[in-house]
Amino acid sequence: MKKLPIVVALSSVAVAQSVYAQSSVTLYGLIDAGFMYTNNVVKGTTHGSLFQATSGNINGSRFGMKGSEDLGGGLSAIFVLESGFNVQNGKEGQDSRLFGRQAFVGLSSNDYGAVTLGRQYDSLVDFVSPLSATAGTFGDAGFAHPFDNDNLDHSVRMNNAIKYTSVNYAGLKFGALYAFSNSTDFAVDRAYSFGASYAIGSFKAAAGYLQINGSNTTTNTGGAIDLAESAANGTGGFQLGADRQRTFGGGLNYAFGPATVGFVYTHSQFTDSTAFGSAHGSVRFDNYDLNGKYSLTPALSLGLAYVYTDGHVDNNGPRNNDPKWSQVDAQIVYAFSKRTDVYLEGMYQHAIGQGNVAYVNNSGGASSTANQVVATTGMRLRF
Repeated sequence: MKKLPIVVALSSVAVAQSVYAQSSVTLYGLIDAGFMYTNNVVKGTTHGSLFQATSGNINGSRFGMKGSEDLGGGLSAIFVLESGFNVQNGKEGQDSRLFGRQAFVGLSSNDYGAVTLGRQYDSLVDFVSPLSATAGTFGDAGFAHPFDNDNLDHSVRMNNAIKYTSVNYAGLKFGALYAFSNSTDFAVDRAYSFGASYAIGSFKAAAGYLQINGSNTTTNTGGAIDLAESAANGTGGFQLGADRQRTFGGGLNYAFGPATVGFVYTHSQFTDSTAFGSAHGSVRFDNYDLNGKYSLTPALSLGLAYVYTDGHVDNNGPRNNDPKWSQVDAQIVYAFSKRTDVYLEGMYQHAIGQGNVAYVNNSGGASSTANQVVATTGMRLRF
């Protein structure tokens, strides 16, 4: 009889080991720190050159954990909790959210895909952005389109979201997202999106759609989009003062040898906007993104992108012009290892139209003229 407690204890250990063997939790992160020079920056009543220590010149610094539990039959429980931060001062990003970048939990099936709930990326970010110059493996933040008007650089994430992502069907993947307003006014401050991608050999193609309703007129702070976060980011399309955004886009990407070339087109329309002198009219943007990368050696890679943004303002008001921007981006990356690299980037933007000024995303401020030059260098470490 005395042997029974020992047998029970050993059985408990065996069961615990079996459970833990079917579960996994991974801690991960990325630190991006550097320096940036921007000319012609307007600060209050003065303007001039700006030299600054920066965090996230290319990729936002982050720390996260992700995990899964095998539930059997090809089904797993999954989660991701990811926090953004500024490495220069240690502050939390995304308007001081603890897990501002991503926070979701869900179920994943080997046969049918995954359903997740929480704060997540929309379908344009998932499918179209990887083919553009704003891809996380390319220029990301610095190469974003003006005001990140198409949200390819995820200036805003979707709160209260339920999301479906398919498995890979012979190169085809698709998904959809719906983000609730969490309000009795069901349609105000909600969002939905869907998209798909296809890859065969060296060729990739993708398309997606995003719509966000009523985010500018509502006082709802618990909806799909938080205006305070957009204001803190300072670059999101919702700084355009619109009540509704509709964005669709698509792209192509082809790799041959050490080179990869891509093209992405997006169209964003902001309804009931007060931007650019519009008296509650419509503001539209057509973005044309041509990009390419070339690996000189396994450690050294070059990148080049050209983005032309054609803006249209209805009910112009006193300014009576359609804004346009032309931007050239260049990048050099040298990798010491798979985890650590250093980089050098340069961006030049020219604004077209009466009274319009240049403003490279994350540059530190708008230009006092129609031109702006940004040069940045830094180091990234992944863990």
